[in-house]
Parts: sequence; C-alpha cells; structure tokens
Amino acid sequence: MSRTAPKAPHGTVLVVTAHPDDAEFGAGGTLAMWRATGAEVVLCICTSGEAGEGALDGPELAAIRRREQLDAAALLGIDDVRFLDHPDGMVVADLILRRDISRVIRQVRPHRVLTHCPTPDWSHIAACHPDHLAVGTAAAAAVYPDSRSSRAHPELRAQGLEPWTVPELWMMTPPATAENTAMDVTDFVDIKLRALAAHSSQFDDSREVDAVARFQMRQAAARHEMPGRFAEVFQAVRSA
Repeated sequence: MSRTAPKAPHGTVLVVTAHPDDAEFGAGGTLAMWRATGAEVVLCICTSGEAGEGALDGPELAAIRRREQLDAAALLGIDDVRFLDHPDGMVVADLILRRDISRVIRQVRPHRVLTHCPTPDWSHIAACHPDHLAVGTAAAAAVYPDSRSSRAHPELRAQGLEPWTVPELWMMTPPATAENTAMDVTDFVDIKLRALAAHSSQFDDSREVDAVARFQMRQAAARHEMPGRFAEVFQAVRSA
C-alpha cells in the first residue's frame, strides 16, 4: 500500500547523489517542500559532472556544473553543497567512497539520507546510470553499517568524527514495485523546474525537460491515487 509521507523530516536531510542535477531530477519538489517546512538540507555530490553533456573539456565543464549546482540548490533553498570529486563516469562503490560518504554523515548527523536506489529500474534507463547505482550502493552501506560503527573507517574517529546512526534511508527512482512513499509536490513544481533549468549546460531545450519532468510527476501521482496532481516517489526504509 502506498502512502504519502510527512511533509518534513525531523532534523537534517543529507542528499547524496552522483552528479550535479540528480537531486533536482529525482527529488527537487520534495527538497523544496522540506526546506519550506523548516528542514535543514545538505547536498553531497560525489562527482563534479565533468563527463556530462557538452563540448567543453572536463575541468571546464566541471567548473560550470559546480556553479549550476550551487545556483540550482539556492533556488531550492539549500545553501550547504559539498563535492567529493570522485571521477565522473567511473564511480565505484568501494571502501573509499563509503568512507567519504560516512565522513559527511558523521559531520552532518542527519535524521534522513536520500540517495539513488541501487536496484536498477529498467523501465527508466537514466535511473540505471552506473554512477547512480554505485552511489546508491555506497550510500546505503555508509548508512548501515559504516557511519554507526565504531570499528568502520577508524581514521574518521581519529579526525574527531564519532559514529552516527541515521534513522531513515530514502531512495530516489526505485522500481515501481518498491515504491512505498509518494510526496505530493504540486505546490513546488515551478521551483523544481526552475532548479532544473539552472543546469543549462546539460540540455538544449528547457521546454523538453519541463515536459518530461511534468509527465513523470503526473504518472507518479496517478500510480499513488493522486489524479491531477504531481508527485515524486521513493522507497523509504527505517534504518534504525
């Protein structure tokens, strides 16, 4: 049975994505709503997007995409954006990435982590980007067991970062059979679309992006018995 989650979490949300623009595509309306209702949101991007669209060389494109991400985050009301600078297009869910995400978790001490679903959804190929799957896998491992374990990544404790237990793990773009949480973001669609438009280096026509995003949100709402509305859907699990 699907359900609509409370509008805002208690405390802080840490959003962990592979690339600039992933958060806006997967959860832009939800993040804007949470910020509007008082939640703190921190955005952690595992790469700088240097392998994205466009003719520029990697470092130049990375610089542009960082600026675009900061602009997009500001539109959503997010002012804490962190980049881990793992190589775009080559992300691996190894202990190094798990440690780096665990470091941010222990710094931020969030109530909720939102990341990519590590389970492929073959009805939506973009959700199956290998970087997305790797980041989702690593972030889930960072939530459990790494960030809460006193034995995981001892160098973090040496840096004064004590273990932290994250109560909730939310995953974007899960397979439809795994969706269990639908957020009605109708009042925040325009903010989401403006934030997406900030990533202008990645597409030629913002109207096409708008149309696709609106269609996906309407379809999601329909699946969760909210006809005529716009929704973003997640797989949400208790992790504590």
